[in-house]
Amino acid sequence: MNLLGIALFLLVTAFAPASYSQESCNYSLEKLKAIQDIEYLRRWYAKATDKIGTGIDQSVEEGRRTYHRIFSKDSVILAGEDIPPQIGPEAWVQVVANALKDIGPTQHLIGTQLVEIQRFDLDEDCKPLRGTATMESYVQAWHERKDERVWLFLGTYLDRVQYSREMGWQIHEMTLIRVGGETRYMGSVIARSVPGADE
Repeated sequence: MNLLGIALFLLVTAFAPASYSQESCNYSLEKLKAIQDIEYLRRWYAKATDKIGTGIDQSVEEGRRTYHRIFSKDSVILAGEDIPPQIGPEAWVQVVANALKDIGPTQHLIGTQLVEIQRFDLDEDCKPLRGTATMESYVQAWHERKDERVWLFLGTYLDRVQYSREMGWQIHEMTLIRVGGETRYMGSVIARSVPGADE
């Protein structure tokens, strides 16, 4: 190979994409898919938490399996000064189960979500290769108590997530920040206190 050929080879190699071909991949579309997959981690979390909160063995196991799918095995979970940092999904299952065991039904509603992709690489077949991102999610959590009152919790989840070929997108760091909340009587109790409500 002459000097010109060597120079052209080096030039092409230097500017070639490291993990995928721009011509064969729709990077923006794949990135949008990744963002949706990341958002669903928090939605699955909400569903799993409500399952664990029932205290019914089958539902708790369903919630546990979901936690093990959405959290990395060495994930760090922070939820305020009253709860020590927890490592891994199984530790968080125990915290949630203990916190919700003495109350009635719960419903965790995930609202506003913002995902920021930090790194997202595709392979030569346009398949995700590796990635990292952050996510912020609002939550309103309804906790029905046994004294006919409701504890409404308002908070924000701050997550760091990562992608691996083996496990897909997973949360490897979660921080729950309490924003506000209130305890109030449920509607049926209020209605009974209104004259003529039972007529």
